[in-house]
Amino acid sequence: MRIPFDNSYAQLPPQMYTAQLPTPVKAPQVIATNAALATILGIDPADLAAPDAAQVFAGNHIPDGAAPLAQVYAGHQFGNWNPQLGDGRAVLLGEVVSTDGIRRDIQLKGAGPTPYSRSGDGRAWLGPVMREYLVSEAMHAMGVPTTRALAAVTTGEDVYREERLPGAVISRVAQSHIRVGTFQFFASRGDMQALQALTDHVIARHYPDATGPADLLDLVIARYAKLIAQWMGLGFIHGVMNTDNVSIAGETIDYGPCAFMDGFHPDSVFSAIDQYGRYAYSNQPGIGTWNMAQFATALIPLMPDRDAAIEDFTAAVHRMPALYEEAWLSVFGAKLGIANPVEEDRVLITDLLDLMAKNGADFTNTFANLDAANARDQFINRDAFNTWAARWQPRKAADAATIMARANPQIIPRNHRIEEVIQASRTGDYAPFHALLAAVTAPYAPLTETTAQFARAPSKDEMVTRTFCGT
Repeated sequence: MRIPFDNSYAQLPPQMYTAQLPTPVKAPQVIATNAALATILGIDPADLAAPDAAQVFAGNHIPDGAAPLAQVYAGHQFGNWNPQLGDGRAVLLGEVVSTDGIRRDIQLKGAGPTPYSRSGDGRAWLGPVMREYLVSEAMHAMGVPTTRALAAVTTGEDVYREERLPGAVISRVAQSHIRVGTFQFFASRGDMQALQALTDHVIARHYPDATGPADLLDLVIARYAKLIAQWMGLGFIHGVMNTDNVSIAGETIDYGPCAFMDGFHPDSVFSAIDQYGRYAYSNQPGIGTWNMAQFATALIPLMPDRDAAIEDFTAAVHRMPALYEEAWLSVFGAKLGIANPVEEDRVLITDLLDLMAKNGADFTNTFANLDAANARDQFINRDAFNTWAARWQPRKAADAATIMARANPQIIPRNHRIEEVIQASRTGDYAPFHALLAAVTAPYAPLTETTAQFARAPSKDEMVTRTFCGT
């Protein structure tokens, strides 16, 4: 397999990573590969079917030009500072400059222990690999900036969590794997050489219009505010918005105990490790601002006048809620078929969301069918919906149907469907995975007899109320 590596992170100061080979596995077998993504990366799709593909994607064979390494970073985890984190089960093979001109990382997640594993085994089991592949590719199909999945392989080895489980590795692609926590690591140690080199690297790689840390902060805040608004518009709950899970490139990263809501409730929490609801659906915008405050704090040591920087950076962080609210209004306005939403539309939108919460209406299906004759069937109190709909009608654009069709997916990776895929995959049956993948990567297509099953909300017995990370 030829991968056109062009590595830059490996050229940064050595304290920013550890050179690290993946740990070979016993008998890797390919589950899925992504030919369309391979083409963007400059990889011949035919190579995905080559005899050595499984060996490459498992980490047994290192392609020419790779520079395998594990990145170091720190982070606030559920608000608690951890000064030493890092890639504990992931190895960055290297970077490519894609055919669209964007530099991207190729990383093997589940590739074995690194110096940052903190006594972990460095492995992933099959369930989280299936989840990340499905959700990241669905997010891409819905237009949300995200890491992507190039391939998934089984390892032929078991991993041990609460029980013995089949091992797997996912090949993850991102514009970079640099995080807020990467900046925090060097700022907290007073390592100005590394902090400056990291800042220069990020500006050149992701924000070439920035002239320094202040511009960088503004641009990251703008991307992050828009990203969270997109999550909210899909009923998506990240589940672990720790600063070490916040991509500086503005992509959704680290799909651990993430979930999409079925019945709408603003305080929904799925992550089994989020015991106090810090990262509940409704808390995501506020946590996003908090995370940007930590990023700002990490950049301040680079500024010549720190007192002035504190004042300026504080003002920048305080601008984020307004940026988010603007993006949120645009996202939800489109979901209602409003071409140019104005501030008065915010009440119309929130009144619908309140009505959905009181009636337990399915988030995705309500918006996907909002303009259908049976729209009110999502609501117990149909008269209340009719009253709201009468207020909505005058605000719809002439081409509302087209706007709404582009903004409201018919199909999302529902939790109970992912669980079905995981259970089937444990027995070696990957047909449910491939069927669901095909459905969620065409989220806006009209439903057919084949795909309608994936749009159905779960029955009471099928509901998944808790999701888990792979570690």
